[in-house]
Amino acid sequence: MATSSFTATPNEQAPREDARTDDPGDISPHLRASIQVLVIEDDRTLREGCASMLQMNGYNVSSIGRGDEALELLRRRRFDIVLIDLYMSIVPGMELLGAALATDRETIVVMMTGNPSVTSSIEALRAGAWDYLPKPFSATHLQVLLGRASHAVLLARESREAQQTVLGESGNSEKVLLLGAAPAFHRAVELARRVAQTDASVMITGESGTGKEVIAQFIHRHSRRATRKLVPINCAALPEPLLESEMFGHRKGAFTGADRDKPGILETANGGTLFLDELTEMSHPIQAKLLRVLQDGVVRRVGSEQQDAVVDVRFVSATNKDPQEAVRSGILREDLFYRLRVVPIRLPALRERVDDIPILAKHFLAHYWSRHRRRNEAIPQLRPETMEFLRSRLWRGNVRELQNVIEHVAVLADAGQQLRPEDIALYDDDAAPMAASAPIPAGMLDGAYHTAKDRLVAHFEREYLSRLVIRAAGNMSKAARLASIDRTTLYRLMEKHSVSRDDVADVGR
Repeated sequence: MATSSFTATPNEQAPREDARTDDPGDISPHLRASIQVLVIEDDRTLREGCASMLQMNGYNVSSIGRGDEALELLRRRRFDIVLIDLYMSIVPGMELLGAALATDRETIVVMMTGNPSVTSSIEALRAGAWDYLPKPFSATHLQVLLGRASHAVLLARESREAQQTVLGESGNSEKVLLLGAAPAFHRAVELARRVAQTDASVMITGESGTGKEVIAQFIHRHSRRATRKLVPINCAALPEPLLESEMFGHRKGAFTGADRDKPGILETANGGTLFLDELTEMSHPIQAKLLRVLQDGVVRRVGSEQQDAVVDVRFVSATNKDPQEAVRSGILREDLFYRLRVVPIRLPALRERVDDIPILAKHFLAHYWSRHRRRNEAIPQLRPETMEFLRSRLWRGNVRELQNVIEHVAVLADAGQQLRPEDIALYDDDAAPMAASAPIPAGMLDGAYHTAKDRLVAHFEREYLSRLVIRAAGNMSKAARLASIDRTTLYRLMEKHSVSRDDVADVGR
């Protein structure tokens, strides 16, 4: 074994627990103490130095100096993070790596080596190592690496807990899987959970691809109506006459081709939930007819002159436009808007929940790998730099775009491949990650010149500030430098437009 040195100078001690930093190691003492770390190193000085420093940082640390004893321990017990000397005596480090991953595939293994050749490093990474640590290394180097590894452990833990929660409470995790720990997304899910037990109408807003239909399914499956049908209808997918017939049904002879009476989806959804997607695409005559159903439950089919049915339906609607702007511009009836928007839920865009990208990417990769590949093929791994690459993208198509990109990767990747940024095929490779221009929202240019100009400038400033904070990973000094303005001006603009660093970025936690 190649010997190495490990030193911890006074400037390299663990940061104070009450200090707030912007690096991934900024983890609460409670969470840090929950992370199980094992140090396998036959150099006593290095082993004890690493263990002592990590314990001082608050981790739950075990250490062992013999390869055969380490092998036996790894077979009996799982650890969150394992540091292994590549050139152990008795049992090689590569064998210990295999044992750690065999116990739990999600264990993060870091290989320590005094002879970091390209060949040995690549071999370890291909075998499943998360990273490698060349000797000699400083306490600071070890702290930073363990901070990153701990962040990955906690993200994986949150992902598992989210899946278990949905499985336990919805009974159908395949159809209603809500993954993410970002505050804005968490608030939306909690609001959906609370309102689900009532019969209140819910209006879900958010960009295309953010998961509005998934939230609608979640609400239905947590409601008292879960044993009845959830009936979706896309108001933008059907022309007005067909949409009216589909929604309200029709009488025989009501129009050419109507050769029999047909109940509409409102009658089909009786006792259950009706999901109105793309609500603002519904015409005014249909809106007026739907308002009657909302008011008294009465359904009159197309071509009928009498009441055909009385229904009890819970309404959940969704739109990727601003519904209040649609009301102001006359697209959406105000009385219908207030009837359907008893509880509003806004889903954040993926760029507003950057820290959820690794959780979602890992889930989609595992899901599509199991769908498209043989069961015994080792799943590819997304390298840390690949995760950072995914986090840096704008994701105009939001979660749906990320899902499609990862499915493409799962189809083409090799078994056990360490996926690099160049292995990720994006649809807009030439676009700048966080600086791409977004389309002007509907209605932004309506009205008088000066009013429209002020509205557009305010929209630009909000968008620019939000993306600036994301690019700077929440670091206000860096954000000010990127924008070429002083911090005072930056804070004043953020306050003016109610842009919060924590809500926008949450990066580096």
